[in-house]
Amino acid sequence: MKTKLFSVIFFFGMITTFAQSVDYNTKKDYVAKGYDVVAYFNNQAIEGDKAYTTTYDDVKFKFSSEKNLNTFKSNPEKYVPQYGGYCAYAIAVSGKKVDINPKTFEIRDGKLYLFYNAWGNNTLNSWKKNNVKGLQIKADKNWEAMNLD
Repeated sequence: MKTKLFSVIFFFGMITTFAQSVDYNTKKDYVAKGYDVVAYFNNQAIEGDKAYTTTYDDVKFKFSSEKNLNTFKSNPEKYVPQYGGYCAYAIAVSGKKVDINPKTFEIRDGKLYLFYNAWGNNTLNSWKKNNVKGLQIKADKNWEAMNLD
């Protein structure tokens, strides 16, 4: 009996371990608060439409058009925001998962970075004023360490 119980617990533990590889910021039930992650690459912050949704890596994404939905489906890794969609600056500087303003973003080196912007604190400005490459390296290291826990 103990062997069967252990096997069941082990099996379900393995499923949950591999179910999602990244801790995504899913405020409003979608990555990027439901904004179209493909549109960002056209320098547009556009809220998605529930008619155009998909699931990738066990989280939901919303798009403004069928064309953008299909573009995402053809290469999702290209469009997924860095650091699970949390504020890139906060990940770099403090190693903390901070919510974002979906209208505050940057495409750099072909990747999408999202930022906190409220109460007079626009972290995109802070990101740009500092050594961006250094911040990217710090954020990458912090994010990796945060996801090993």
